Amino acid sequence: MTESIMSKAATMEIPINSNGDTGTLTEDDSLEQDLQQVMVSGPNLNETSIVSGGYGGTAEGIIPTSSIKGSNMHHSSSSSSMTAEEMTRGVAVEKLETVKKWGYNTYKCTKQMISERFGRGSRTVDLELEAQIEVLRDTKRKYENMLRLARALTNHFYNMVQTQHALGDTFADLSQKSPELRDEFGYNAETQKLLCKNGETLLGAVNFFVSSINTLVNKTMEDTLMTIKMYENARLEFDAYRSDLEELSLGPRDAVAMARIDAAQQQYHVHKEKYERLRSDVTIKLKFLEENKVKVMHKQLLLFHNAISAYFAGNQQQLEQTLKQFNIKLRPPGADKPSWLEEQ
Repeated sequence: MTESIMSKAATMEIPINSNGDTGTLTEDDSLEQDLQQVMVSGPNLNETSIVSGGYGGTAEGIIPTSSIKGSNMHHSSSSSSMTAEEMTRGVAVEKLETVKKWGYNTYKCTKQMISERFGRGSRTVDLELEAQIEVLRDTKRKYENMLRLARALTNHFYNMVQTQHALGDTFADLSQKSPELRDEFGYNAETQKLLCKNGETLLGAVNFFVSSINTLVNKTMEDTLMTIKMYENARLEFDAYRSDLEELSLGPRDAVAMARIDAAQQQYHVHKEKYERLRSDVTIKLKFLEENKVKVMHKQLLLFHNAISAYFAGNQQQLEQTLKQFNIKLRPPGADKPSWLEEQ
């Protein structure tokens, strides 16, 4: 009987290092879990015993744990694991609250949107600002069409310049091979080369025009429209919480209802401040956008007119002077091609 008890106790031996720290348990995972449960849930580690039959078994083969040193290390490791669990749980709760608030806000905004669409709910309207926003959207659509046509003109004119260049080379080649028509082919070759040169100059002006319009439409106007989108979302949220506050104000006035009304008033003021701030931002951006648009288009329309007029009038000097006036630099022929060193 004594040998049986000793053999059971030997199987439950916990290795101890020279400094009193416990070693690594490698033979029985369930025993390690039982030990952890004892250390966490037990009232006093010195009064707890390890039983060979498992936690809560019979009293045979009991080994008092008062002889095991290093219990402070167990407490510190268990407390650190509990702290990590609490931190993880805190992060999860915070994320859950964020999702909960987002879902609640989305529900209110969707309800408000449906009510407005079916004419059952009221909405806050700034007539002057709404008119300016509608003008901007209409202007953007028209400018996008102008940009599309300007790009089409650039592509067609580029193809024409390339054709003139090829035709001039053909005339020059035939001038060398046809002695009887050398002068006639030569005149036409020089004319096409001149037209090609002027065409490349005009292309530089038109490309600058297209680039400036593209920046105005797809960056400046788009940035203002993004702010307007934020403003419209803030307006919808403001009206949603305003309607919620109005509904609660018409209800009973008991303690629970008053608490809900106070919370609704806080949310109402928060979204009201957000709405008014974004409305001010939109008003300022619309003002600056209009000033910038007039300034940019005044310069670009003057450039486009002077360049087109000089080209079709055959005035090469005026065409070149127009590019200098607007600080437009043309790329020399073959500038896009890699150098012989880069090709190696």
